[in-house]
Amino acid sequence: MDHKYLLKMKAITKVFPGTKALSNVNLLVEKGEVHSLVGENGAGKSTLMKIIGGVHQPEEGQIFFEGKKVRFTNPKESQEAGVGLVHQELSLCAHMTVAENIYIGRLPKKKSTMVDYKRLYKDCQEILDIFKVTFKPNQVVGTLNIAEQQIIEIAKAISLECKLLILDEPTSSLTQPESEVLFEIINMLKNKGVSILYISHRMEEIFRICDKVTVLRDGEYVGTIETKDSNENNIVSMMVGRDIDNKYPNKSTNVSKEEILKVKNLKSDGMFNNVSFSLYKGEILGFSGIVGAGRTEVMRTICGIDGKTSGTVYLNNHPLKIKSYREAIRFGIGYVPEDRKDQGLFLDQSIQRNLTAAILDKIKKGVLLRKSMEKEITLEYVDRLSIKISDIHLPVDSLSGGNQQKVLLAKWMAIKPKVLILDEPTRGIDVGAKVEIYKLLRELSQQGIGIIVVSSELPEVIGMSDRVVVMHEGNVTGVLDGEDLNEEKIMTLASGITNEKQNKKGVI
Repeated sequence: MDHKYLLKMKAITKVFPGTKALSNVNLLVEKGEVHSLVGENGAGKSTLMKIIGGVHQPEEGQIFFEGKKVRFTNPKESQEAGVGLVHQELSLCAHMTVAENIYIGRLPKKKSTMVDYKRLYKDCQEILDIFKVTFKPNQVVGTLNIAEQQIIEIAKAISLECKLLILDEPTSSLTQPESEVLFEIINMLKNKGVSILYISHRMEEIFRICDKVTVLRDGEYVGTIETKDSNENNIVSMMVGRDIDNKYPNKSTNVSKEEILKVKNLKSDGMFNNVSFSLYKGEILGFSGIVGAGRTEVMRTICGIDGKTSGTVYLNNHPLKIKSYREAIRFGIGYVPEDRKDQGLFLDQSIQRNLTAAILDKIKKGVLLRKSMEKEITLEYVDRLSIKISDIHLPVDSLSGGNQQKVLLAKWMAIKPKVLILDEPTRGIDVGAKVEIYKLLRELSQQGIGIIVVSSELPEVIGMSDRVVVMHEGNVTGVLDGEDLNEEKIMTLASGITNEKQNKKGVI
């Protein structure tokens, strides 16, 4: 038996009702190797990971782990064999503490069978110290932000002392400093002989930390290559079956001085202070800053989701008094939230019902919905955004992440907004879907819709935005455009390092 490989998957086939998710897929992962699995949304990456993790079982194919033929019939069997799986979508118990989540199902007990909380918190703190985080073992998970919850998911897997750690889009909610800590941990685990299976759409990460890349397309195995022998264009071509040029559309050349949206001295006690900026017709305005800077909080306050302490929001030079999100929608302000699963979509509802959820008042007659109009609008936006579906009545959670994001975007496009605010619009989406969304947002801005993009990905915020507002700890520290719009200057402002010259540039 060849013991070079920790994991060998041969000719794996998985069928769901109406679709073949995987067809004769192969995967070989060596011991102590960081191996990336890439492909567009819907390529079969998550399905393959769930088979390794015991969530799904294949119809055909063989799996060998540590040289032994295995078939994991449930997640516990996979975990006991030494597989740690960190899903892209968080699966934590919000009402429980950090320590209870990390050690759930294996809490240390005293002789009296009571939980030994002293030992639990001590063991948990040792794990948290690796990540250099500030939150404590006894904190309730529901009080933490998404980035901190992502770290807890990874810490849970590491605490199992796994032999194979599977990370599905682990940096999608992490800041650059937090990602750097993760890369250090991956390197440390690799040096200890742990194998890492790394799923990511971020090419710069793949080439930085991965030894090999396996590419899937449409549920089939395309090939495996060593990163040192490849480049980004090569991998993207394998993923999508074609070359992708000009990832970001050309920036606007006709930004007018007409203000669509103006925010003046907006304040929310404990969240952000005296935020002011303008959004002009024809431009895409980016917002950058590390987690905790207050970007999302500002957007939620503009939309009336959260309350304000003081300040004014103007739409087309008219001051708005927005007391609820319903009022914001009526004024023509749409907000695409960061967490599409919990805040944006009704996962068990149909694609059609999700897409028209924000315009029910427009498509009803009396107390009844006009079914023909609902269907017509749904099909219009499915076509317009190239959403890959077989039936508009299927539940939205049957779609890939990229297509779910398109449904969410279509939902707010359907209100025909004057201003569209997007918070992390391409989180967990493949490069092909990203390019489509970038192109669509630029088209919307050129049609006169005000576009605001909040993004933690510096290449994205630089590539998409005509100007970028940078925040640090609730304050606007600068506004960049033209040649000043680069990673170094954004990170300087995002870190709160300012000088008089930069402050002057920050005046809008």
